[in-house]
Amino acid sequence: MTKRLALAVMAKRPQAGKVKTRLCPPLTPEEAAQLAHCFLLDKLEQIRRFPSVARFVAFSPPDAEDFFYAQAGEAFSLLPQRGVDLGERLSDLSARLLGAGFTAVMIIGTDSPTLPDAALQEAHAVLTRDRADVVLGPVDDGGYYLIGLRRPSEVLFQGIAWSTDTVLLQTVARAGRAALRTHLLPKWFDVDGEPDLRRLVRDLADDRIPAPRTRAYLLGLGSSKGGDRIPV
Repeated sequence: MTKRLALAVMAKRPQAGKVKTRLCPPLTPEEAAQLAHCFLLDKLEQIRRFPSVARFVAFSPPDAEDFFYAQAGEAFSLLPQRGVDLGERLSDLSARLLGAGFTAVMIIGTDSPTLPDAALQEAHAVLTRDRADVVLGPVDDGGYYLIGLRRPSEVLFQGIAWSTDTVLLQTVARAGRAALRTHLLPKWFDVDGEPDLRRLVRDLADDRIPAPRTRAYLLGLGSSKGGDRIPV
């Protein structure tokens, strides 16, 4: 029997000096790691709100399974990331899930804590209704916050200049050459550098945006530092 859609969060254990290093300064490595932890928790909560999907966390490093089980609980199945670079990890994860019989897979990161639920809903509708073979969620820096697939497509992940402003354009071009129907979601932003942190703080001033752990941490950090080190 064909299974429902799989929704996977790709996540790295938040350790000081190994995550969100471009936020240092204005944050310390420890503060950046704590913020990344909040991003993770808020993203898991967003996925929990999403019905009718099989939920996964693709985690890194390989010895972090216990940590991620403590964060995600039984609502998520855990899979170790495999591959030497992001392209290999995305290709392997999508192939594993689609090979397990899911009708489609959506893969998302943790760096967009204020991403509206509507973006996930749109991606789900496009994939389940077979309106596209590939769904991409563009981010302002030229990458993407989400990729959705209806079948394994290694070509989308090979030869991409990762961590550059051409990731999305290269991926769309490869999809076109492979005759894959592509759907673009609304553009959003990942929190990578200080300008993104500044935008995040402004967004979280709106209490309607559901990122409670990120909001509480940044508010507490601003209060403890007198607000002088948190960009607004």
